[in-house]
Amino acid sequence: MDTIQRTAEIAAIQRRYDAYLMGLPNVVGTGIGYRQRAGQPSDELCLVVMVSQKCERTELAAEAILPRELDGASIDVIETGAFVI
Repeated sequence: MDTIQRTAEIAAIQRRYDAYLMGLPNVVGTGIGYRQRAGQPSDELCLVVMVSQKCERTELAAEAILPRELDGASIDVIETGAFVI
């Protein structure tokens, strides 16, 4: 599958789940990007979920835990801090 087609698929998944994701604690944004591994971008396109502060799964209530993937798109959680306008 080419990058344009995969990006379009992930964009559709992002639109489908954006309200759900934005309703979770600490989530401040969503986007599409390349999964980060050890601080370096990989070649895997994914759904990026930006959070104000990353927490261990054990520190979160069950309903606040982000899924590892949605409809075949893996999720990469990135700590960005809160966005201020």
